[in-house]
Amino acid sequence: MKLSVLDQSPISKGQTAEDALQHSIELAQWAESLGYHRYWVAEHHNTNGLAVSSPEIMITRIASQTSRIRLGSGGVLLPQYSPLKVAETFKVLEALFPGRIDLGLGRSPGGGQRTRAALTDGVNKPLSSFSRQVKELQWFLNGTIPKTHDYYGVSARPHTTTNPDIWVLGLSERGARHAAINGTGFTFGHFINPAHAVEALTEYREKFKPSEGLQHPKVNACVFVVCAETMKEAEELALSQDMWLLQVEKGLETRVPSIEEVKNHTFTARELEKITRNRQRAIIGTPEKVYQELLRLKNDYQTDEFLIITNIFDFNAKKRSYQLLADYIAEREK
Repeated sequence: MKLSVLDQSPISKGQTAEDALQHSIELAQWAESLGYHRYWVAEHHNTNGLAVSSPEIMITRIASQTSRIRLGSGGVLLPQYSPLKVAETFKVLEALFPGRIDLGLGRSPGGGQRTRAALTDGVNKPLSSFSRQVKELQWFLNGTIPKTHDYYGVSARPHTTTNPDIWVLGLSERGARHAAINGTGFTFGHFINPAHAVEALTEYREKFKPSEGLQHPKVNACVFVVCAETMKEAEELALSQDMWLLQVEKGLETRVPSIEEVKNHTFTARELEKITRNRQRAIIGTPEKVYQELLRLKNDYQTDEFLIITNIFDFNAKKRSYQLLADYIAEREK
């Protein structure tokens, strides 16, 4: 089983964005030392609790502080940007860190309508153009723009001998089709909505068309995980993630609360029901339990790679969660 990391650079209450970004650098170094395969940073806008609005800058910083682990975006919100500019940015990254860069692409609008309008400078860029943008991005990366295209003669620079691997992030059959018809890897967001996993992954594999960058379907999945030495400890650590998800979904707060704050909160019946549903997006428990649940998903999803996301209050406990899982799997799969 191959383990990777998705990092949203969450800000715990009482800490700053600067703290969260430094924690991301430290966590990436920690993940590399534990043998994790890749480390992706997310992109969020107009939110007080998630620190990275520019994954490209974080990739550069983290790559310069590590030596082996693959670095990438999870993902660049392509509908807000120019495929040429994204291609050029990631070609520079590939030139600086050859063979280590992943370009994960998301279709999300990146926030509310006002935020998206500010990102696009008021230009109306329909989300329905996403697949076309992915194709153009591939053309720019590979230098294969058709002669009949309006942008023929425009080249993405610098020229590099290798290109970053491209992944499309998705939650449904629609996202899977975008990845399939463009011949990219597909990352399924189990941590957001696991309900349509089998349908999405079937769609991806059945509709996949080989591309210059990828000849065969390639899948990984992202899962919330909280791992501790005992079930009791894991459940307690997960309280901050439970509350954080409730707050994010209400649009009230995106900073991660402390366990003490959660324990002092009086939950409504509706909130408790929502927490129970959200637990379907996560695996919480001892290393053995987490491993067994990942094995089940490995069989269901037919993938051996999982991006692990752990959004809990205590950073040291987060590092320990990643360590316990990596050490256990390494021991089991010797």
